[in-house]
Amino acid sequence: MSEAVAFDVERLRADFPILQRTVYDGTPLVYLDNAATTQKPRAVLDRLAAYYANENANVHRGVHFLSAEGTENYETARRSVQRFLGAAHAHEVVFTRGTTEAINLVAHGFASRLREGDEVVVSALEHHANIVPWQMACERSGATLRVIPALDSGDLDLHRLGDVISTRTRLVAVTHTSNALGTVNDLRPIVEAARAVDAAVLIDGAQAAPHAPVDVQALGADFFVFSGHKTFGPTGIGALWGREAWLEALPPYQGGGDMIDRVTFERTTYAGLPAKFEAGTPHVAGGIGLGTALDYLMEIGMDAVAAYEDGLIAYAEERLAEVDGLRFIGTPQRRAGAISFLLDGIHPYDAGTVLDRLGIAVRTGQHCAQPVMDRFGIDGTIRASFAFYNTRADVDALVDGLAKVQALFG
Repeated sequence: MSEAVAFDVERLRADFPILQRTVYDGTPLVYLDNAATTQKPRAVLDRLAAYYANENANVHRGVHFLSAEGTENYETARRSVQRFLGAAHAHEVVFTRGTTEAINLVAHGFASRLREGDEVVVSALEHHANIVPWQMACERSGATLRVIPALDSGDLDLHRLGDVISTRTRLVAVTHTSNALGTVNDLRPIVEAARAVDAAVLIDGAQAAPHAPVDVQALGADFFVFSGHKTFGPTGIGALWGREAWLEALPPYQGGGDMIDRVTFERTTYAGLPAKFEAGTPHVAGGIGLGTALDYLMEIGMDAVAAYEDGLIAYAEERLAEVDGLRFIGTPQRRAGAISFLLDGIHPYDAGTVLDRLGIAVRTGQHCAQPVMDRFGIDGTIRASFAFYNTRADVDALVDGLAKVQALFG
């Protein structure tokens, strides 16, 4: 109880200007689409404005004041990512456009290492961004994609790991938290199974990083990826953490400025980490904004965020269970961030449209996770997804809105 009292959600909500706005005819906004993107605190908005107004310059290249200042601020942001992830070294943090580019970067590098007969393993709960790049890598190399199956609960069938992960496995790519169902996967047995066959492990942390503490060293994986816009930072920025040995071993993802050591027409040598993977002018403002967002989260405390959200998710599950004709899609042992469900006889798009007119923003459809929908034999779901600035009043508004949806289509 003391933790709940200490977590002042109303004070935190005041940090997010967009939560104060209304939609349509003055209806208060209830934002429950955080798995798609999170809103930005004033600290991030002000930092972005300050950068463009007072600091804008290219980094890593110039000797003038603004360039040197920008470079220091950009690298300070990298160190913020390092602290947020519990990484050993800042040079193990590579800035990317987001989770999707980070996975593609690793998949591109692994494609050159894979051979016919090798296998890459993903899970049945993956976002398309953690499926398609591995399919492409397998197509280029002749390797085979294997899948850890999911149970009806929405949990992974960890008893089947021995059937999927074998001595032919070269890499296992698995989500920490499902964007479609909210399932928090038990990563330890997956990492241990991969380690037993000397396979690398990539964790998609896009949906995990906003909700609970991350310690990449404790996770035991080789790569961890996440997006800035899902962690209360800007769009178009994210990060890849990789073990130094793996980042050294993988080839560059793109060529161009800043990732080179020396260029001649005969041969190019590459810069050290992390510049090796950061070709071209970076998203300087995005990196600085991401660092500000993570500093903001670390000041709140991710343990406090997780404790508050656990209580909010439990309340949402309890209230939604009271709705006649509502069917949960997935009832995992551990859940974070998102709840997916259907209303009997009502298409998710119809429900979402009515909720929108009531000021309630949810996501409807396949959530870039079509194989998850296929596993459950459905076309899509209604997904309510939460952040630490959501409240029980938001949950109550959703439940009241669903009653109005049912009354309209009943």
